[in-house]
Amino acid sequence: MDTPLTDIEVRVLGALVEKELTTPEYYPLSLNALLNACNQKSNRDPVMNVDEDAARTALRGLEARGYAGPADNFDSRVTKYEHRLGEAFNFDRRETAVLCELLIRGPQTPGELRGRCERMHEFDEIDEVLLTLQRLMKREPALVSLMPKQSGTKESRYAQLFSGNVAGHAATRGAVVAEVREAPHASGVVQTVDAQRVAKLELEVATLREEVEELKAQLAEFKKQFQ
Repeated sequence: MDTPLTDIEVRVLGALVEKELTTPEYYPLSLNALLNACNQKSNRDPVMNVDEDAARTALRGLEARGYAGPADNFDSRVTKYEHRLGEAFNFDRRETAVLCELLIRGPQTPGELRGRCERMHEFDEIDEVLLTLQRLMKREPALVSLMPKQSGTKESRYAQLFSGNVAGHAATRGAVVAEVREAPHASGVVQTVDAQRVAKLELEVATLREEVEELKAQLAEFKKQFQ
């Protein structure tokens, strides 16, 4: 993104999205409810301690970008807040759920996303997660990107780009530095490139499967015309 969000802006935005999807009866959120959502110890990585002033500053920053702001709530004397990602990006529920998890818990594998998104949207197959990630990666500008594979891990992780590029995520967690220092020669670089290729192939296979299913459906409709 041209103007990266701060860590607190990311947490505030993710908390608003999560509560809309998981507890719509209590959404939009008052400032106090938003603070509790930002600072809860479950479903958060890292756990944070956001105070009222920091939350208000983050809300002003998000409002300036059109990502969040005060809700039109005429039934309450307390100001409540909502996210506006639907208006800004026209997400479907699958995209919203995946992006929410990346906002509140950081980079994750497709398998982790599938399991953790279940409370917001149930993905029947891992291919659905991969296709959703692909759509977010193909946005202009891209909203998600594949991270360099970390040393000692089997799967690559995906990161949201609202808070900056993938290199920024990796540097924050020490992933890139660790891989460069641990690689005796170029093996770490080769492994990272291989992991990225595998992840891209997985996305391509998922896309092809979706196209095949669409062709099957079209063929079935065509056959019905002659029955």
